[in-house]
Amino acid sequence: MNIEDFRDYCLGLPGATEETPFGPDTLVFKVGGKIFALTDLQTFASVNLKCAPERAAELREQHDYVLPGFHMNKKHWNTVLIGTGAPDAVVRAWTAESHELVAAALPKAVQAALVRALEK
Repeated sequence: MNIEDFRDYCLGLPGATEETPFGPDTLVFKVGGKIFALTDLQTFASVNLKCAPERAAELREQHDYVLPGFHMNKKHWNTVLIGTGAPDAVVRAWTAESHELVAAALPKAVQAALVRALEK
């Protein structure tokens, strides 16, 4: 997977947007104004993804390429190393899980607006 493929995948998720709020080198993907993924634009060596706390710990135990979230709340975020054994399909699945987790925590009005936007 390369940065273009990852970007296209993220932007294909419902209501996803991209920003660079932490500077020009960090690409951040949001849904409803909340972050669900971020990565370094220069290296694309890793991606930070939100995860349920129990699942986050489980994934770290099972995979060498999953680490506690770099510069993030380690309870809720994992850093997935790209190009070190993480299959593209798995990275996409975990990205979708992160998106769903963040979207589910949005206020009901924001969730409803996302649904309406998808129906158009």
